Amino acid sequence: MARIDVIMPQMGESIAEGTLSRWMKKVGEEVKRDEPIFEISTDKVDAEIPAPGAGVLAEILVTEGQTVPVQTVVARIETEKGAATAVKADEPVKAVESVAAQSARPAAPSAPATISPSPAPPVMPASSAAAAPRPTPPAPPATGNGPETAEDRLRRKSTPLVRKIAAEHNIDIASVTGTGHAGRVTKEDILGFIESGTPAPQGVAATAPTPVAPAAAPTGAGVEPWEGDRVEPWSRIRKLTADHMVMSRRVSAHVNSLFEIDYTRVGQIRAKKKKEYAERGVNLTFLAFITKAVAENLRKHPVVNSAVSTETTIFRRDINIGIAVALDWGLIVPVIKHADELSLLGIARAINDLGERARSKKLNPDDVQRGTFTITNPGGFGSYAGTPIINQPQVAILGVGAIEKRPSVVTLPDGTDSIGIRTKGMLTMAYDHRIVDGADADRFLADLKRSLENFSEDAA
Repeated sequence: MARIDVIMPQMGESIAEGTLSRWMKKVGEEVKRDEPIFEISTDKVDAEIPAPGAGVLAEILVTEGQTVPVQTVVARIETEKGAATAVKADEPVKAVESVAAQSARPAAPSAPATISPSPAPPVMPASSAAAAPRPTPPAPPATGNGPETAEDRLRRKSTPLVRKIAAEHNIDIASVTGTGHAGRVTKEDILGFIESGTPAPQGVAATAPTPVAPAAAPTGAGVEPWEGDRVEPWSRIRKLTADHMVMSRRVSAHVNSLFEIDYTRVGQIRAKKKKEYAERGVNLTFLAFITKAVAENLRKHPVVNSAVSTETTIFRRDINIGIAVALDWGLIVPVIKHADELSLLGIARAINDLGERARSKKLNPDDVQRGTFTITNPGGFGSYAGTPIINQPQVAILGVGAIEKRPSVVTLPDGTDSIGIRTKGMLTMAYDHRIVDGADADRFLADLKRSLENFSEDAA
């Protein structure tokens, strides 16, 4: 009987390993081709991984909670019904060690798979995960053809994402102790090193790397639970979000500006067009109008659509707007690419699509990358206003407060003032004061306010 290997896929160029969060099938159960059989969690996105072929799940080689390198065989499918047998107790370890031995450095022993403290149920949004490409193999050791170069060692010891973070913070990766497979420096290692506040200048080789303690938990360590308390370990998405938020606060000089927006005109256009959009399968929300106006104004204010790299500013050509989506198991920010090129209908459709795929775990890794500006909508839960944390490496994030009818001063045609009912809401923008001055931020928000309060019905 033929057997098909089920592997840990590579969910993005910079992904070197993944955590198997949950098995959706048991040994002996029948599976269909492309039917999701397990969930994984990476530092980019969670995914439901489909079966590469139809048959019976014969072996499970990696248990829930294990973190293993990409291309690890995690299970095997028997292509003909029948002899599906339970895996022996020592098989998961052997399978992981076999892959570790193949990719480890010559002088290093095989590293055991790390066990994530996260429980199985909470997971991040996912992609449909088509067959992933095989990763570039690690650089070979020194041979008779010549010694291994410093660049070879660097690439073998880290991923592109880690090297990017190191370059942005002027850190020599050789000075960071790696806790990943075969001594690889993981994203958590480099962020922990940055948090320690003692990075070595890039390009200066460390003769004896000093072990660096991981970054302290943002909420404090060593708190004792009391009788009756419920202790719940962080899911992977909660841990990554916490690390990212603490890092962002430390890296960027956060400043906030708040503007009140009169959405009365937008509300009127929305009421007129909502049925037409619904007939096309699209829910027309206030957020679509806001995203459209943001996309149009980012082109006029390029510093708000930029990123910081050491002591330089990168002005992004593309306008890719991330829309934060709150899920039961965490928060994720799928990205609308080239938002400035889309109509209001196109933006509304993209928001609907990304939100639905986030909630159903069908996002692809590319869906959450290359954002240049982020919008978060806590007003959907009733929040009057908020002060969000910048989504690194961006330099600004817009928070949308609750949109509701409020009493307001209205100037009548004859110039007299009266109290009227208007549809209003707050917009809050957090920005990186290293490169975005208060005047820059307020000019952007003033233009955004003008666009929304005078929204053209033709644009809808």
